[in-house]
Amino acid sequence: MAQTAAPATVSPAITPISLKAIVPWAVFFGVLMLILLYFVGAEQGATALISGEGVHEWVHDGRHLLGFPCH
Repeated sequence: MAQTAAPATVSPAITPISLKAIVPWAVFFGVLMLILLYFVGAEQGATALISGEGVHEWVHDGRHLLGFPCH
């Protein structure tokens, strides 16, 4: 029995992403993470931007999971 060779597959060339294309997205996500970190870690008490306990209750379990004290 003769075996036929499978056709060789050609993988597409990977083009690098320029730093100019990555920087705006990195800044956007960095600012987003800082805002999230503020709300999870510091949005309560004297530094609160939003009055009431709503934000505190929404992030309460995440606060403990990340090691932030809250009571």
